[in-house]
Amino acid sequence: MSLLFRAGLAFATSVALAFLVLPVVAIFLRVPPGELISALGTDAAKDALVVTLETNLVSMALIILFGTPAAYWIATRGSRLRDVVVTAVELPLVLPPAVAGIGLLVAFGRLGLLGGTFDALGIDVAFTKAAVVLAVTFVASPFYLRTAIASFEVVDPALPAAARTLGAGPARVFGRVMLPLARSGLGAGAALAFARGLGEFGATIMFAGSLQGVTQTLSLAIYEQFDIDLDVALAISAFLIVLSALVLLSVKLFTRWRSGSASFTLFAASARRPT
Repeated sequence: MSLLFRAGLAFATSVALAFLVLPVVAIFLRVPPGELISALGTDAAKDALVVTLETNLVSMALIILFGTPAAYWIATRGSRLRDVVVTAVELPLVLPPAVAGIGLLVAFGRLGLLGGTFDALGIDVAFTKAAVVLAVTFVASPFYLRTAIASFEVVDPALPAAARTLGAGPARVFGRVMLPLARSGLGAGAALAFARGLGEFGATIMFAGSLQGVTQTLSLAIYEQFDIDLDVALAISAFLIVLSALVLLSVKLFTRWRSGSASFTLFAASARRPT
């Protein structure tokens, strides 16, 4: 019975892995590597790469700048308030892309909640690179925030308490104690958010459109090139697969190197502070 159970586990694992890996492998087998590389040299692929890098770098700067202190504040709140705020942080993770896109449009678009304010300033957000940045930030920031919250929560509370007894103020405790101790998780969260931003599609196409050289990211270029030149679509897909795999691998290696842990779980329940 024990042997049969282990065989069943091995069979189920093989089926699951084959199902997950087969579509990825098929992309690389569909077109020879040389043709994939040459297809990346097309104007559509190069323009999409530039737009993707520009918007994702700006988005990551905003996520880290505002998300780090926000995560620290959330991690130090009481359990009831924390649960409500964390739920709000996690909500974009489960929203359908169409809902995220239309939400951004009615919030920041010309006829949206803040449309009048932007019009008065002479700013048009929708269907611009700014819209791409907002869309990427909306869908990717929960990956950083949730990881950062957990990273701050697992810091031994005795350490910041000791710093305060030595005369360190809140800002010094945050900058000199909490940030260095949580940097492993913060780095992992940033990498995961960046990887999520690279693949953003639904919210972007609804809020920013797909204008080559302006708002068309790599994911949007795949969608457009699918009907125009399948080789280009495959080449961009292969590039994103390689880039995403490198990001995920770097997260695992960096986290293991910093903490000595065998694994890193993004959405595990946050550790509770001892009472």
